[in-house]
Amino acid sequence: MDLTGAALPVAAAIVEVREPHPLRLAAVAVLAWPLIRVAGKRYTSAAWGDGGGLPAVLRDWLLLVGALATLRVLCGLGSVPAEAFTALIPALVLTAVCHHMIHRHLRASRRNGRALRHVVVVGESTTIDAVVGQLAQRTDHEYVIVGCCPVGEGDVLCGVPVYVRLPRAEPEDAEQDAATVLEAADALGADLVFVAPGPHLSGQRLRRLSWVVHDRGCPIVVLPGIVEVARRRVRLTSASGLTLLHIAPPLRRGMPSVLKEAVDRVGALLLLVLLAPLLLLLALAVRLDSPGPAFYRQIRVGQNNTPFPMWKFRTMVVDADRLKDELEAANENDGHMFKMRRDPRVTPLGRILRRYSLDELPQLFNVLLGHMSLVGPRPPVPEEVVKYNPVEMRRLRVKPGLTGLWQVSGRSDLSWHETVSLDLRYVDNWSPAMDISVMARTVRAVLNGQGAY
Repeated sequence: MDLTGAALPVAAAIVEVREPHPLRLAAVAVLAWPLIRVAGKRYTSAAWGDGGGLPAVLRDWLLLVGALATLRVLCGLGSVPAEAFTALIPALVLTAVCHHMIHRHLRASRRNGRALRHVVVVGESTTIDAVVGQLAQRTDHEYVIVGCCPVGEGDVLCGVPVYVRLPRAEPEDAEQDAATVLEAADALGADLVFVAPGPHLSGQRLRRLSWVVHDRGCPIVVLPGIVEVARRRVRLTSASGLTLLHIAPPLRRGMPSVLKEAVDRVGALLLLVLLAPLLLLLALAVRLDSPGPAFYRQIRVGQNNTPFPMWKFRTMVVDADRLKDELEAANENDGHMFKMRRDPRVTPLGRILRRYSLDELPQLFNVLLGHMSLVGPRPPVPEEVVKYNPVEMRRLRVKPGLTGLWQVSGRSDLSWHETVSLDLRYVDNWSPAMDISVMARTVRAVLNGQGAY
């Protein structure tokens, strides 16, 4: 796909502009693109399974453009013609599409129990329970735990089979730990060992364990214990033999946040202008469908626990707030939110508006006024916020969004724990690339309508 995307358009463009040595130039461009991809390790299974591959594709493409421009100057051919530059765009598009297709195929395979790596976990029992619980929350990764080797006598509560236990005290023979772990890996058919350091599995003990395990050809993954930290925020260095894991703070200020604010305001204004006829039509339809106003005003809680009035198209009967207390026992959500699949307060037109998220469009005014962002966590109501614990309160560190990870991942079908996890993932790992990804996925989520009620 990469060769095709670079070869045909580039060759055609070079011939069209009557460049000297067209075949040689085309061959250089064609070969440079996959070589750049190989140098960046883009053809590995780990890269294909990475959902954040689009920025990497764009970086490689810009590197290709820069490399070809530099080569032309060195060869005395002058600057790059516009036709040759635009001819490189198919390489970017085809590679991005190919990466997306492979990524989706791998995720589907993993959900169906294929393309997985079998793992043995080594660590203290409580740590093993935490690791298994964290991995069980999602199905888009490649790891399946087939057994464990607890350190000490603690009970493993997660249900993973305990093949054999390591002694709490470090044995004098360094190979004893490794022999035990390798025996478990062979018996359980594992091809990877997860090791979680702890009080009884020190760095020195782990070092000696890794020597023997690696000598036998089995890879080891060390779990540092941090969760929901994007890979771009992590940097490895070393000092005096120590391996240092640097974790960059979340983006809160500086040029990225200024850019996000500008995109929010300008984007909301453009969408309001473009969607003005649709907004007027929907407002008229709501008024004709049932008695009451076209818009519904509700107080929501925004950034830093600041309340603001949020606007939506009315999808319920006029006295819906009063009837909520009578329906509290029928709440289908396991957390602080109130959700019912068949809420009797929702009007016939309201069900259609909710299914396709059309009732959310007036929130563009909130984005324009700075109350909300185009992308962010779900805006909660005050009665939810008063029940928040300190972890859940972290959702309010950024502006709530018109769309977000919650909406593109299942909406009301998600449990409260899943909703909070997605929001915190966004709060801690926000980036412009993440916003672009969420907005692109929003279109599919809206058309699909899953979890919207």
